[in-house]
Amino acid sequence: MAKTHHWAIVGLGNIANSFAENFNQAEAELYAVCSRSQAKADAFAKKYKIPKAYGDLHELLADPIVDIIYVATPHNFHIETILPALSAGKHVLSEKAITMTSQELTQAIELANQKRLVLAEAMTIYHMPLYAKIHQFASDHQLGALKMVQASFGSFKEADLKNRFFNPDLAGGALLDIGVYALAFVEEFLDGRPQLTGTSMHRFPSGVDESSTISLRTEKDEFANVSLTFRAKMPKMGIAAFEKGYFTVINYPRASSATFTDNQGKTEIISTGNQNQAFNYETENMQKMINGQIKNIALKKTKEVMRIMTEVRNQWDFRYPFEK
Repeated sequence: MAKTHHWAIVGLGNIANSFAENFNQAEAELYAVCSRSQAKADAFAKKYKIPKAYGDLHELLADPIVDIIYVATPHNFHIETILPALSAGKHVLSEKAITMTSQELTQAIELANQKRLVLAEAMTIYHMPLYAKIHQFASDHQLGALKMVQASFGSFKEADLKNRFFNPDLAGGALLDIGVYALAFVEEFLDGRPQLTGTSMHRFPSGVDESSTISLRTEKDEFANVSLTFRAKMPKMGIAAFEKGYFTVINYPRASSATFTDNQGKTEIISTGNQNQAFNYETENMQKMINGQIKNIALKKTKEVMRIMTEVRNQWDFRYPFEK
């Protein structure tokens, strides 16, 4: 009989509610939650009928029943949960962006390897079934070399300095919030290692990045362009162009269909999966990695995206108040 995995959520904001509402995993239980407020933890646990509620992270990590920690705190607090969780022998699935910098991620990966634990980012793009089908389609149809990848993401946010999206003390800004999706889409297709060739950023009055562009190039002459903004609506659209045609993916973070257009203009729809099951694809793959059924191949992509974001911020000469 397969082992039942016992999950715990740390950080009980909007994304944690979505995770709990959609949690439907075989051989698994949403067993515990943790918040800095015991009252908030109790209310959350009661709402979703979760057995255990903790108001202290160390008490949660001391619970021997907990196997997997789902980190849903603001991303500037991720490392403060990831490292103690790994040290306590727990597997970790962390919301994006998994850490603030490449240095933090390297530290976390080294600890996970030392403890022989699974560390993964809850990046839907790496788990949606559509992308495996797109790659198979490209191989089956011998589309040739990848030439260009484009990804845009525009989300209109009200100009409120108190909003976390613009709050420098909460690691606000477009890059770490929506840029991680766009760069993950790019990384999903690039075959070579991307190098930053240019970037430009406009600051919001609070000092965080409001809008930006990022240009990349690999040693195989694959190019990529990313466009981001928090002050205008743009389609979450990704394009991957090969020699013999291109894929267009609308709402690429949780897409279940894509359109292929060949060089003569003929189109074909590729569909698989269900965007409403995005959380469950992540948790299912996490459990498969723990069980040794699949390899943690997405972590390499996570590392590359974090490297690029770190280099982009360095080029902007941008630091948050809490960063040394």
